[in-house]
Amino acid sequence: MSVLVSRFFRDESGATAIEYCLIAAGLSIVILTAVNGIGSTLSGKFTSVNASLK
Repeated sequence: MSVLVSRFFRDESGATAIEYCLIAAGLSIVILTAVNGIGSTLSGKFTSVNASLK
């Protein structure tokens, strides 16, 4: 039983999966923030072009 418990505490494969999930979550937040900022800028540009064409 103690061998199984010590093997369980030495196993780090689950920690790697959690780290990859945290990296993926961080990247998705960065991408969403960038797309949101670009979308607002483009919306303002299109509004300006639309107003100048009228």
